[in-house]
Amino acid sequence: MREFVVAACQFSIVPMDVEANIRKALMFLERAVEEHGAELVVFPEAITTGFTPLRLSTQEATIANLWEAVDAAPGRITEPVQAAAARLGVHVAWSSYTRGPEKDIIFNSLMIIDDRGDIVGDVYHKTHPFPLERKEGGGWATAGSRPAVVETRLARIGLTICYDGDFPELATVETLMGAEIILRPSSLLRSYNIWQFVNHARAYDNHVYYVAVNNVGLDAEGNNFFGSSMIVDPTGWMLVQASGNNEIISYRLDPDPMRYAARGTRIPMLFDHIEDRNVDVYRDWILKEGKCAFEPSRRIPYKRR
Repeated sequence: MREFVVAACQFSIVPMDVEANIRKALMFLERAVEEHGAELVVFPEAITTGFTPLRLSTQEATIANLWEAVDAAPGRITEPVQAAAARLGVHVAWSSYTRGPEKDIIFNSLMIIDDRGDIVGDVYHKTHPFPLERKEGGGWATAGSRPAVVETRLARIGLTICYDGDFPELATVETLMGAEIILRPSSLLRSYNIWQFVNHARAYDNHVYYVAVNNVGLDAEGNNFFGSSMIVDPTGWMLVQASGNNEIISYRLDPDPMRYAARGTRIPMLFDHIEDRNVDVYRDWILKEGKCAFEPSRRIPYKRR
């Protein structure tokens, strides 16, 4: 990777008003470039519609209405952002629900638009939809099946979305695929401490920059997102953090961040978690299905398709 400025934009949106939300995002994109000198701008999860896009009724109604509101990528949910990225000469990480190949398939997606306005690499589809979002659990989103690392002129960028961040294996797979930065656009409603320690852990476990961008404001169900977007460096050090309001944060990323054990010290870094893994210890275990030793208060009865 090279040295560059990454910015995270968090702001309240209007549920299901795709055009208004794109217009607002474009205003924040311009500000990120003009005020912060950003070369990569990251937006939160499902920024075109909101995470819970409708007051939930039936699964079929939710999917049908969401299908009509969004589009495939590229399409009308990306074209204004692609044009702005080319005009401003900036890379954009853009998250939106997208149409699948059939009318009953909606993906929760993330893509990188480069500084020429092109979608580069694979469009990533969230591989771990939250249980109530997941179609098999009665929700609206079909799970993706492939990790994604996108090669750009800035860096190799791994793509994840919100609940994906709870699964350390996904971040490690993307690190093994060459990711130097992993993005986590989110609509996280759990406690702040979970948000913080998971973001720090994924960065520290894998020695990657971790850019976690959370929504703020209300969704269609009245849930209030708390923001606190953050950028964490490969030693697990918090570089910058947002408040719970409409805000842009940014940081200039160092392409050689592993010289020292932590920020502000000159103690040399002597370990690499990826190289130092003793893979024989868990070779026969990590891909086994299972469940934790304790029972949650409600277990979602997933319908296998």
